[in-house]
Amino acid sequence: MTAAKVSIRGLTKRFGDVQALDPIDLDLGVNEFVSVVGTSGCGKSTLLSIIAGLTEATTGTVQVDGVDVTGPGRDRGVVFQGATLLPWLTALGNVKFALRDEPISSAEQTERAMEQLKLVGLDGFENSFPNQLSGGMQQRVALARSLSYRPSILLMDEPFGALDALTRLEMQSLLTSVWEQHRLTVMLITHDIDEAIITSDRVVVMSRRPGTIRAELPVLLERPRRAEMGARPEFRDLYNEILGMVHTGATVS
Repeated sequence: MTAAKVSIRGLTKRFGDVQALDPIDLDLGVNEFVSVVGTSGCGKSTLLSIIAGLTEATTGTVQVDGVDVTGPGRDRGVVFQGATLLPWLTALGNVKFALRDEPISSAEQTERAMEQLKLVGLDGFENSFPNQLSGGMQQRVALARSLSYRPSILLMDEPFGALDALTRLEMQSLLTSVWEQHRLTVMLITHDIDEAIITSDRVVVMSRRPGTIRAELPVLLERPRRAEMGARPEFRDLYNEILGMVHTGATVS
C-alpha cells in the first residue's frame, strides 16, 4: 500500500450501553480506493462518520496527513445515500453553495462549479432543480458538490444504494473515472460486494457488532473494470471469499 493518508488507531465507539465499534486500526493510502463491507449495524457508517469528523470517537485517534481529526474539514468530502440537495437551488446553485466560504469571486465559483458538473456529465442541466432530475442525476450533483472544494479524501456512505441496477452501474463507472482524474483517497461504504470489487484497490471486511476489522483483501483485477468481469473465476472467488466472511464473521488465516 502507498503512504497513509488516513491513519486510524485504537478507535472505539460506544452509544450508551451499545458498543458499536471495537478497537479498529486501519490505514487508507494516498490516492487509494477502499471499500468497506459488512452486515447492517456493524458500524460501517459510524466509522465513516468519525473519519468525517461528524461523530466523536469514544477512544482512539483518526489522523489525516499526521494531524488529528477533531471535526469536519474541507480536506474531506462526504456523499450520503440521499443526495441532500437544497430543493430551492438549481444544480449549479447547489454546487456553488459548497463554495460560499471559498476565497474566490462569484464568477470563479460559477466556473469551478460548472467544471465539476461537466466532470459528472451534467453540463446542460446546470439550471435544473432537484425535482427535475432523476435519482442518479441528483447523486451526480451531490458528487460534484463534494468535489467542488477540492478535498483530498472522499467519504461515501452507500451513495448508490437507492438507485436502480442500471443507474448504479453507470454511477460506479462514473465514480472510478472521477477518482482516476482527481487522484484522491476514497472510502466507500457498501453492502454490494460486486460494487466493492469493481471499484476498489482493497476491500475491508467488518465483523458483526461490535464492529472491528476482520480482513483486508487486495483486488488484483486489472483496470479499467467492467461489470462483465463478474463472470471471471478470480472475480467470483474473491466475491465468495468476502461473502463468506461477511456472513460468518470469520477472519482470514
